[in-house]
Order: sequence, then C-alpha cells, then structure tokens
Amino acid sequence: MLEYIYLVAALEVHAAPRWELYRLLGEPVRLRLLALTAHEELTIGELADVLCEGQPNVSKHVASLRQAGLVQVRRQGTRALVRLVEAASADPVVADGLESGRALCVADGSLARLADAVRAREAAAREYFARQVGPVEAPALSGAFGAYVAALARLLPSRKLAVDAGTGDGSLLEVLAPAYEAVLAIDRSDVQLDRARVRTTTRGFENVTLLKAELDAPAALEAVSGGADVVFASRLLHHAARPVTLLRQLAGLTRVGGAVVVIDYGRHDDESMRDEADLWLGFEPSELEALAADAGLVEPHISPVRRWLHPDGRDAHLPWQILVAHRAASSTPARTARGTSSIEK
Repeated sequence: MLEYIYLVAALEVHAAPRWELYRLLGEPVRLRLLALTAHEELTIGELADVLCEGQPNVSKHVASLRQAGLVQVRRQGTRALVRLVEAASADPVVADGLESGRALCVADGSLARLADAVRAREAAAREYFARQVGPVEAPALSGAFGAYVAALARLLPSRKLAVDAGTGDGSLLEVLAPAYEAVLAIDRSDVQLDRARVRTTTRGFENVTLLKAELDAPAALEAVSGGADVVFASRLLHHAARPVTLLRQLAGLTRVGGAVVVIDYGRHDDESMRDEADLWLGFEPSELEALAADAGLVEPHISPVRRWLHPDGRDAHLPWQILVAHRAASSTPARTARGTSSIEK
C-alpha cells in the first residue's frame, strides 16, 4: 500500500508542469522543509521551531509541498506530522532541491537543531517518570501464582535470560521472574528502579538484576552478553521520541532468533493521555509491522489484548495490542539511517 502511495505521488510530481516545480522549489523555506522532512517526520510546531519561522508560514509552505505530492501529512490526534514522500526524491529536480535544502540547513544551523527537537520530545517523559513517588507496594497475588507461571514456562523453547526494558515499578517481573532463569530489568530512572527494587525484595526475586542505563548503553549490552532469549517492552513504545530507534535498541539486546515482545496501545484519539507523557496516541498494526521490519525484526505477529485483561488505571479504556517479532541473523538493529516506517523517533 505504501509503495502504491509513493508511486502515485511520484507520478503526480512528473505530471505537474515543470515550471511549476521549479517555481515551488525556488523558495528557500520550502527547500529547507524538504531537507528536514527527509531526515525526520516532524510536527508543524517542531518544523517552526527548527526553522525559526512562524507556524502559519510553515503550514502555508507545507500545504504547497503537499499539494505538489512532495510531502505527506498524517494526523496523530491534534498534531500534524510531515515527512518527505520518498518516491518524490527520484525526480532529478526534487533531488537537486533536497541537496540545496540540506546545504541551507547546515549553513543556518537548522539541521543541528533537528536533533535537539527530537531529544526535546522525550524531555516530558523523562520528567514524568523521574518524579518522586511513594514506594510501590507489591499487590497480593495468589499463593500459587508463581508456580502457575513456572509451569507454563516449561512450554517455552528457551528461557535462559529475559530483559524487561523500561521496567518501571517492575510489575512485569511478577511474570518474568518465575518463568526465566535470569531476568535483567533496565530503566533510566532512579525513582522507577527504587520502586522495582521494593517489589523484587518483597517477592524474593533472587534471579532479577536491576540496571540503570539507556537500552543501547555499553552496560546494558554487556549485561546481556550474547543476547537475551526475549526482550519485553511493556507500554514503552508510545513514550519513545523515535519508536524505530527504540525497536532497534530492543533488537540489539536480543540474540539471533530471539524474540522482541512489545505491549502497547492501538491507535486512539484520547489527547488527555499526553498528560501521562505519551508522545504517540498508539499505533496501527501496519505501523508496528513497518517499524519492526525497519528494526531488523522478522515474522511480526500482532494480536489485540482483550479488554478484560487490561488492568485498572488511566489507560484501561484504550485498545491494547501485542507485537511479537524475532531478530533475524542478517539484521542490523544498531543502524541509525532513516528507514521506511511511517513513524520514526
């Protein structure tokens, strides 16, 4: 479907009178817009900040580029995100415009500010999860809960090491600790790790190691050695500045043939979730599949989570889904070049 959209867009570029394309690309702001959206999918507000232009002016230029089939705009709640239609760059005039636009962005510093804009996306999430909260009290579970999980775990083909990426208060450890020989719980927040530590101590999880680190930090990669059998990311993807980068990091912690399991929201329109530091209002299954492929993961399988399995809480009303994919032998999850997924962060 994406290929069809790109093909149609490319045909539209060639179908337009050539003089109109030259006129369109004769405006430096539009050239810079093209170059920036070739690097990253950005909101109108982010583009305005990076370009040091007013949002109305940026919106006007984006509308012109969109009408010409050079950029595509998609909605995420109230936000409009803009990216280059990749097939458009096959046009030699557009390709030349991209090169000129990139040179302008380098000269005026907007390309350097692009990285700052992406990092700024995560600032709210970092602040949200770093807030001081009271220690978590591990909820009462059935006395046989751990035994039940351990019994089910015997059906798993490999259960030497599991990773809980972004462990938070450690609630997923209730399942992972009885199921796997060893569990590595990673988080970048001291506050969240303190909460997870209360849980592991209360439960007596002697096979769980807590680690403060970024997912691609040397300490994390060293801790998994040859890679984990499975890496879990529960309700983490929608907080990531670039979801594709997060998936590459998860793949980088996984052994060849190992699984990456992502639990996250389906697409929704509840803007109030941004108060919970949500950067993205869920994902379409097709978006998850594209992101997984871009991260070097294969055999993606996406399934919905039944509502009666949702816990009580602010997000209980949202659609939940599970992505399971595997790291291929030829995957290159650590790459940073832009891929073809519709959401990148």
